[in-house]
Amino acid sequence: MEHPFILFMVSVFACYLYAFISGFTDAAQAIAEVIGSRSLHPTIAVWMAGFLEIIGALCGTAVALTIGKGIVSLELISLVTVPAAIFGCLFWSLVTYYFGLPVSETHGLVGGIVGAALGVAGTLNVVNWMGLTRIIMAIIAAPLIGFLSGFLLMGLLDRLLYSVSTRYSAPARKIRRTFINLQILASAYLAFSHGLNDAQKPMGILVMALALYYGWKELNVPLWVIISVGFTAGLGVAYGGWRIIKTLGIRITPLAPEQGFISNFAAGTALQIASYFGIPVSTTHVDASAIIGVGAARRFSRVRWNLTINMFISWIATLPATIVFGWIFAKLLNLIFI
Repeated sequence: MEHPFILFMVSVFACYLYAFISGFTDAAQAIAEVIGSRSLHPTIAVWMAGFLEIIGALCGTAVALTIGKGIVSLELISLVTVPAAIFGCLFWSLVTYYFGLPVSETHGLVGGIVGAALGVAGTLNVVNWMGLTRIIMAIIAAPLIGFLSGFLLMGLLDRLLYSVSTRYSAPARKIRRTFINLQILASAYLAFSHGLNDAQKPMGILVMALALYYGWKELNVPLWVIISVGFTAGLGVAYGGWRIIKTLGIRITPLAPEQGFISNFAAGTALQIASYFGIPVSTTHVDASAIIGVGAARRFSRVRWNLTINMFISWIATLPATIVFGWIFAKLLNLIFI
């Protein structure tokens, strides 16, 4: 391989770029509901999410190790795989961002890794099919869990609120203020949970680059990787993601504070469970599906199903599209560096 150090630096740059863009476009969804329901000012919400993204990133490495060694065999790939995977993922993210559609960088990265590895190794044996199947099952299950959790919990809460307001004559203003405060807490919980799961993905791909360049036999996540990647993702959250926030928080369904509380709580809990088992899942899928569920629990007609269908189409297309783009970028980078 010619110019291995240059390729390594390109790989490191790509990893941090992915971390920043993931925060910019994906982590902002953790606060979409609290903004959509007008419970918290957008600027305060964004900075809160950025800080909690960093804190969450410091609290685990199980997902990072799944990304780093659980998808493809490191013995059959080269350093080209890392930037090719990220560029394939980011190219698809830019396409969907242009149309204002939230997309899962999680599944984009997985697809990019698979496509790039296939482009480098030239054999299907490079893929850890058991690990990939596990992630694909999460892709399928995540939106279903998000929708059902939001739908059922919202239905139960509505019954409880009706009973309380009828029996105790609780004023509507007091109930609303209570849920505004609860929604802010739930939004913070989701932002932390996002950092715990999503911020680990760029850590995992960076560790893959380090292992390929330095010839590591055992993968671990150094503290400097955890801190630097977490900080970069937090900056991405703090910098923006306003178009995606608008899509999730306002355009799908108008949200009341109690709806935002339920969707945030359901999504955050799902991310916590997935992180514990080292499963990379999509905040986009879980959170948006929970929003749809809480909206549908009150009135199906309030959900903007045309937009919802477009979002699901973009999600379904993500994995095959990024496999193709990852393969293409691997071939291009091979021409340059090999």
